[in-house]
Amino acid sequence: MKAGLLITGNGALIYLTSHQSFIDNDLTEKFKSKGINKFISYEISVDEAKKRYGGHFDVVVKDLRETDDLRILDYDGNRAFRMFSFSELGDPFRYEEPN
Repeated sequence: MKAGLLITGNGALIYLTSHQSFIDNDLTEKFKSKGINKFISYEISVDEAKKRYGGHFDVVVKDLRETDDLRILDYDGNRAFRMFSFSELGDPFRYEEPN
């Protein structure tokens, strides 16, 4: 399992995925299908996400299946953005829909 912080024009969210990477072409396509055509994504530690979200993390993970490979851990942009410091984030992945 991987976790990421996604920053969009509408705010931030934290997601979990069963993919081998915190972001890849399939996840980018999923975000695009939800109207997210420009974003920055950072990998975050799954262990730290589990510590900080406690029982809510466990509820979300129980629903994570191979056939349903994207779960949103935190939709509250303000909280999601504040949950991890910049020093805890991996290298950024930037995506912008070509014009």
